[in-house]
Amino acid sequence: MKHLIPFLKSGPRVNVVRLNGAIVTKRGGLNDQAIAPAIERAFRKGKPAAVALSINSPGGSPVQSSLIAARIRRLADEKGVPVFAFVEDVAASGGYWLACAADKIYVDRSSIVGSIGVISAGFGFDQLIAKHGIERRVYTAGGSKSQLDPFKPERDEDVVRLKALQEDIHVAFVDHVKTSRGSRLSQEAELFDGSYWTGKTGVDLGLADGLGHLLPCMKEMFGAKTRFAVFGPKKPLLGRFGAQILDGAMSTVEERGLWARYGL
Repeated sequence: MKHLIPFLKSGPRVNVVRLNGAIVTKRGGLNDQAIAPAIERAFRKGKPAAVALSINSPGGSPVQSSLIAARIRRLADEKGVPVFAFVEDVAASGGYWLACAADKIYVDRSSIVGSIGVISAGFGFDQLIAKHGIERRVYTAGGSKSQLDPFKPERDEDVVRLKALQEDIHVAFVDHVKTSRGSRLSQEAELFDGSYWTGKTGVDLGLADGLGHLLPCMKEMFGAKTRFAVFGPKKPLLGRFGAQILDGAMSTVEERGLWARYGL
């Protein structure tokens, strides 16, 4: 009934966006298309005093990370709404890219943060198929079209080209972190070599602003009567069936590989 009485003010509102899971373009993963509606609602619904990002992600696609982070910053600037990131288990690689969209980052003492680097991994099967008498036949127009084919011997020039691409992406990642964190970053440690740290050390290095959890921190900032609303991607009832099942096994393997890097 309180909202029907005009002279009784409600407490300030904090809208929470859950950014959980591997950042992948596949259906069911964390990507800009899936999370955009939730982010848009979080900045527009109920005149929020702040938007809080609940992050638990081992990373993934650099482009999707960039798109999501850019959307958050654009809306924050347009609406004049401060953004706070709260890291649960992991904000590493692309997950940390998302955290850097916030004005301030808070972590649990045992959270994992960092991993500011780029990785590409795969397998080579050329010796295996040769051993079994299998011949690989590939026809291309363009000399580089079949580069890094896992069923053909690795070529030095292909590796050089891949590493050049990785370096370009790494520079973009580093620029994003430096723009977000600025002078808060430690000058005494190599932060951009792909290493990662626990939350407490991350605070010491300037990768995060403090130790804290979402509800108590937001109530400390905005008052005990702060109200919360949670926003996340909508999953259709039938989303678990049909075509999504075909993607499920491979997506699960990919995501487990990302989490496993951090012992989870």
